[in-house]
Amino acid sequence: MPSADRRLQPRRKPRQARAELTRERILTAAAHVFGEYGYAAGTTNRIAERARISIGSLYQYFPNKDAILAELLVRHIERGTWTQADQLDLSAGSLEATVRTLVRDAIDNHRDDPQLLRIMIEEASFSQELRDTIDRHGRRRVGEVRDFLARHPDVRVRDLDTAAELIVFTVETNAHKLMADPRTIPVETFENELVDMVTRYLRGDQ
Repeated sequence: MPSADRRLQPRRKPRQARAELTRERILTAAAHVFGEYGYAAGTTNRIAERARISIGSLYQYFPNKDAILAELLVRHIERGTWTQADQLDLSAGSLEATVRTLVRDAIDNHRDDPQLLRIMIEEASFSQELRDTIDRHGRRRVGEVRDFLARHPDVRVRDLDTAAELIVFTVETNAHKLMADPRTIPVETFENELVDMVTRYLRGDQ
């Protein structure tokens, strides 16, 4: 394992319920500390104090705050599933509404804490686990979108694989950017414009 990746590797994977609870307390405390103080001032001492454990106990689980942030981002990505993928309306004329569920799902997955989201995007170092999670999530999401495109009668694109990749990248990237700083564009305006753009592309509107 490269030295940079070792620096991001959690030191202890919990095998008992008590250890898992401690690890969860550390991650929850870190999310609050990073959100409140920012990343530079969000020290491991502050995280340990918020989690109500000793700094030595924290270091039994994570070697540094970079590893904690990387784990928070892994969990954020793993939670980002398309929750309504199996309940889509695939009838003719429903394409815009279906695209809206995709866009709104991406927005909702990033609503919780804009400050923490911004820190994760700007500061997180990429461990192998994080890269694997991003790849796994991306492939799953693209597969879900491709399946929807293949079954919806209103879709008129030449290459389903490319279209699915483009849609996932466009929706996810822009949702991340907006929700990290929601003051830039009203969320409702963003949703409507992105839905309109993706729907027109999929219908082949000239």
